[in-house]
Amino acid sequence: MAAKPVAKQAKRLVVLVSGSGTNLQALLDEIAATGTEAYGAEVVAVGADREGIEGLARAERVGIPTFVCRVKDHGTREEWDTALAEAVSAHEPDLVVSAGFMKIVGKEFLARFGGRFVNTHPALLPSFPGAHGVRDALAYGARVTGCTVHFVDDGVDTGPIIAQGVVEVRDEDDESALHERIKEVERRLLVDVVGRLARNGYRIEGRKVVIQ
Repeated sequence: MAAKPVAKQAKRLVVLVSGSGTNLQALLDEIAATGTEAYGAEVVAVGADREGIEGLARAERVGIPTFVCRVKDHGTREEWDTALAEAVSAHEPDLVVSAGFMKIVGKEFLARFGGRFVNTHPALLPSFPGAHGVRDALAYGARVTGCTVHFVDDGVDTGPIIAQGVVEVRDEDDESALHERIKEVERRLLVDVVGRLARNGYRIEGRKVVIQ
């Protein structure tokens, strides 16, 4: 009798949020719909840099552990970075996902999770990095923009690109309308990318991410 194939262990995800957590919800919905084994990953904890946000409430409603690590509770930014790294490490993640996490992590965090920390950005990097990617694309007169899923390094939106989605800029667009359409693409792209990284594995060759 042929031996049954051994099921792959689902990868452990820690998701970091700072606000409403719509990207987190997209991940939770997909995992619930397809099943942990089929998707290849499960969210084992959700962390935030502030209390009382909907992103944490989304996790709590489905019984996922949460933690909060506030910058103001630590003497220096470096101490906060170390505390955040410790809090994430406690959940032994395979991947850490920034789902609208609005803080820049430091050396200690990247020393532990570099090459495993996934982020999204609302522009087609390397164009329009920084906090105002949507506004900057509009101001520049770009005819297409979009979103990027990338690994985080020690620069600002400079890490290796995993995948990108394109969004047309319409003549009537203001920042809010364009950003909403980008977010729709961003959620789908993040869910797809995290699942493929978890199921298939990957390697980083210089600036190129190769999903197996």
